[in-house]
Amino acid sequence: MNYRWTIKKKTDDVTVNNLSSTLRIPKSLARVLAVRGIGTKEQAEKYFEPSLDDLYDPFLMDGMELASGRIIKAIKNKELIWIHGDYDVDGTASASMVLQFLREIGGAVEYYIPDRFQEGYGLSKVSINRAISHGVSVVITVDVGITSYDPLLYAKSKGIDCIICDHHEPGNALPEVFAIIDPMKSNCNYPYKHLAACGVAFKLIQAIAIRLNIPEKAFEYLDFVAIASAADMVPLVDENRILVRYGLKQLNSNPRPGIKGLIYCTHLKANTITASSIVYAMAPLINAAGRLGDACRAVEMMIQTDEIAAFRIAQELEQENRRRRVFDEKTFEEACVLAEKWLKNTSRRSLVLHSPHWHAGVIGIVASRLVDKYHLPTVLLTSFENNAKGSARSISGFDIHNALKSCDRFLLEYGGHKHAAGLSLMEENIPEFSEVFDSIARDYITLDMVVPEIVIDAELQLSELSPKFLKILNKFAPYGFENNKPVFLSTGVTSTNGVKIVANSHLKFRAYQSNFVIDAIAYQLLKKIDLVASRKQFAIVYNIDTSSFNGNPNPQLRIKDLREEENMNIIMAE
Repeated sequence: MNYRWTIKKKTDDVTVNNLSSTLRIPKSLARVLAVRGIGTKEQAEKYFEPSLDDLYDPFLMDGMELASGRIIKAIKNKELIWIHGDYDVDGTASASMVLQFLREIGGAVEYYIPDRFQEGYGLSKVSINRAISHGVSVVITVDVGITSYDPLLYAKSKGIDCIICDHHEPGNALPEVFAIIDPMKSNCNYPYKHLAACGVAFKLIQAIAIRLNIPEKAFEYLDFVAIASAADMVPLVDENRILVRYGLKQLNSNPRPGIKGLIYCTHLKANTITASSIVYAMAPLINAAGRLGDACRAVEMMIQTDEIAAFRIAQELEQENRRRRVFDEKTFEEACVLAEKWLKNTSRRSLVLHSPHWHAGVIGIVASRLVDKYHLPTVLLTSFENNAKGSARSISGFDIHNALKSCDRFLLEYGGHKHAAGLSLMEENIPEFSEVFDSIARDYITLDMVVPEIVIDAELQLSELSPKFLKILNKFAPYGFENNKPVFLSTGVTSTNGVKIVANSHLKFRAYQSNFVIDAIAYQLLKKIDLVASRKQFAIVYNIDTSSFNGNPNPQLRIKDLREEENMNIIMAE
């Protein structure tokens, strides 16, 4: 794949020099801070050392007074509370967290996770009817609800007080319920809008804990927030950065039994769990519960008090995840064939693909893989009871939720945010929907946008990679969306002692620049072996990783791309 190299907008030297001198850090790292909008010593210290004291007051969120007060009243009156979650990591982690917290403070609580295949996304009358049969008087939705108009009206007609705890974009109107806490509401002035659903649910339990005069109690559940926030790819900046930083500390130092079983099963080790560990090791197993079966298994695992029992559930989910990969690969291969036919019309700026037999549990994963392969917004659909249901995934700069909103005349339902969404429509509407959707994409997506971009934070001399540099660099974590690992550019690089091919597609070599040598690995760049093997100088863009040899950590360059210096063609961001 060819990439655009874009270097972040150059910051003024005064800011960089001030950061470098006051923080006593290298100028290259001061520049990384500056291009991320951190321009003062105070901002940098808060970034490097996030504090729970800097969390926002939960009562700044519209509806929080009503929601927390009603739940406390329900606990005091021994009313049964019903938590309705979702079948992905964010939804099951949110349900697990609220369930455990409310039970531990004396609440009578049950939960419900819908069946992906029988009920689909969102709140349903099935859940409401079950709640009614249990004698429930309060329903809390987590990660769903903001567009579940009919089921919520039905619940209200049955005398149930519903509290929506969501983070998705609202529709044109808000549901008629007792309380809504969703920072994305237009009338909500909460200072930070982009929490995961579990982050919003955390603010709810934090508000309850404050009202009960046990404020520290809420912080015991930040491990759930870290898992959900990393898995749901919310921006790891501002309040999310604080929540995830402390949640990771808990996962590494004192994981709860239900999570410890999952950690054992994924072969992760204490003090090594990062946001990436969650995304690539833990989250797929949690998601597997709902992709191929009953998502309640994920909740039951996370709330276990017996780590051996949790480990057994995690093993079951690991097997499910292996099955999921088989469906995933088959669906991806078939979707690629359809995509190639679709893209014969070179003016296309999107993919809308449908097959009635694709497994609904892997649609979202495959849509993401297609975005990676073709770098176009993608809608992938399968069939269920004569309707098409599926997932939409986007590229940077294209708001897929707004695009679906512009197509809502074709849709039975949709929901999500600018990067990812779910939708359903009648099968006969797919052709017209796909044309209108692609027309919207053509209006917004330029030729530059369909070329994947590598964004460079700063230029670096390899000789700067001292132990002090690496120690400071580690403080930029946790990494994730909008706080990616810093990407550096180095020029005048050659390889020394040859180049090795690893796993048939990666290049491993020693990068040499100005008498400094360091290990480097270039993933999926076999096609550039001739350049690396030549004696010519080349430019590299890369992250800095740590590899372990004989138990000792060693820095290593993880090269994202490389090219001849005369063909660097770097664009300066506006």
